[in-house]
Amino acid sequence: MLLNALQQAAFTLPLHLPAHGRGRGFPPALAALLTGPLGPLDLPELPSLGGPLLPHGAVAEAQQATARLWGSRSCWFGVNGSTGLLQAALLGVLRPGQRLLCPRNLHRSVLHGAVLAGLEPIYYALPFSKRWGLSQPMDVAWFQRVLGAVAARNCSVDLVLLVNPTYQGLSAPLTPLVRLCHGQGLPVLVDEAHGSHFRAHAALPRDALAAGADLVVHSTHKSLPGLTQTAVLHHSGTRICRHDLEQGLLLLQTSSPSALLLAATELAAAWPHQQPQASHLLSQAMDRWTHWRQQLTGTGWRVSPSDDPLRLRLCTMAWGRSGLALDECLLRLGVAGELPEPAGLTFHLGFQPPCQALSRFRKALTQLGWSPLESPGGVEVAPQPAPTPLLASSAVPPRIAWFGPTRRLPLKEAVGHVAAEAITPYPPGIPLLLPGERLDEERCAWLLHSQHLWQHPDGMLDTVKVLR
Repeated sequence: MLLNALQQAAFTLPLHLPAHGRGRGFPPALAALLTGPLGPLDLPELPSLGGPLLPHGAVAEAQQATARLWGSRSCWFGVNGSTGLLQAALLGVLRPGQRLLCPRNLHRSVLHGAVLAGLEPIYYALPFSKRWGLSQPMDVAWFQRVLGAVAARNCSVDLVLLVNPTYQGLSAPLTPLVRLCHGQGLPVLVDEAHGSHFRAHAALPRDALAAGADLVVHSTHKSLPGLTQTAVLHHSGTRICRHDLEQGLLLLQTSSPSALLLAATELAAAWPHQQPQASHLLSQAMDRWTHWRQQLTGTGWRVSPSDDPLRLRLCTMAWGRSGLALDECLLRLGVAGELPEPAGLTFHLGFQPPCQALSRFRKALTQLGWSPLESPGGVEVAPQPAPTPLLASSAVPPRIAWFGPTRRLPLKEAVGHVAAEAITPYPPGIPLLLPGERLDEERCAWLLHSQHLWQHPDGMLDTVKVLR
C-alpha cells in the first residue's frame, strides 16, 4: 500500500520540501547512487564502515572530511533528521534543571528535548511585522533587550538557541548575536536547518559556523539536496566538550544507522563546497526568485521579502483571505505549497523547480479569480502579534507538565491553569503557549479573537490540556 501511494503521490506542481524536488536537484554523485542497485548497499556497521559514534571506519573518515570542509572541529551524521541531532545536543550539553534561552519559533523537537533532559527553558519573543503578518528575525538591539531582561531577573542561562533563518526565509545578523552571547560566556547552538545552503554563495547571509556558533545543526533535506531524515551536527570552539556531545548522541541515535542514508548525508553536506557548480546553481535560484517576484507583483500579488532564494511567500491580506484558504484552493488545482498561515502561503522552489513552473503557477492563480482590488466578502485577515512577553519562564518545567496528571478544559475556563501541551495554531508555527506556561487572560482573549483565522472553529483551539 505504501509503495503504491509513494509512486502515485504527485501533484501537478509540487512546491514543497524536500529541497531536491523529487530528485531533480540531486548532486550527480547522489543521483548515481540512487539509480543503481540499492540492496547490496544496505549494510550494517561492518568494521570497514563503522558508524557515526565509532572512531574508525569509513563513516568516521567521512565525518572528519565533512568537518574539514565546513571548518568545524568535528561533526556527526544523523539519520533521525535535525530533530534527533537538536535533542542529542541538548542532552549532551545540559543537565537536568539547567536553563536554555530559546526563541518562540523553536522547532517542536527542542521542546521535546527539554522534556527528555529535564531542562528549564526561558522563552524570548520575536519582532512582528503587521505589514506582512509575520514574525521577523531579531536584530542586535532586540537581542540586547532580551539579554538585559535575563540579567534583570538574576537568572543564569547555560545555553542559547538561535533559529536562523526562519521557516519563511528571513535571516538575522548572526555574527554580532553570537558575539553578544560569547561576551557573556554563553555557548550558542544554532538551528540552521533551513540555511545550510548559505555557505555556497557569497551573496547569501553568513552561515552559523562562519559566524562563530559553537554548535550548528543542518538539515540536508530542507536546505541541501539530500534525502529526507538526514542531518549533520557540527561542533566548533572549546566551550563545549566533545565527549558530552557523544554521550547525548549515544542516548538518541540508532545502533543500526542506514549506510545508504549516511552516504547520502556525506554527498549532500559536501555540495556547498563543490564550486563553482553550487554557486552557479544558487545564482540561478536568486535570478529565478527575482523573476517570479516581478511576474507575480506585476499581476497584483504581494510577495514577502526573503533572504532565501529557495522560498517564496505570497501575502494574502490584500484579498481579505487567509493563506490557509489559498492553500486549499491550490491543492484542488494540483499545486502543493509548503506552509500556509493566516496572512500568507510559503512555497519551496527548491534547487530545480519543475519545467514551466512559473507559467503553471500563474495559470493556477488566475483560475482562482482572486482580485486584490475587491474583497471577496470574507473576514479581513489582519493577524495581530500574539501577546507574548519579551521574556517568559515556565510556571513548572516542561517535563513536569508533560508527564503530570492532566485534564482538558474549555479554553475560557483554562485561564490561570498550567498548560500541559503546546498551543500552536499551526504546525510548525510559533507557540503561543508551551507546556509548563500558565495561560493568562490576555493570551486567552487573543486565541478566542483569532479562532476564525485558523479555520478551526471546532478544533484544537476550543479546549486545552492543563495540569490538574
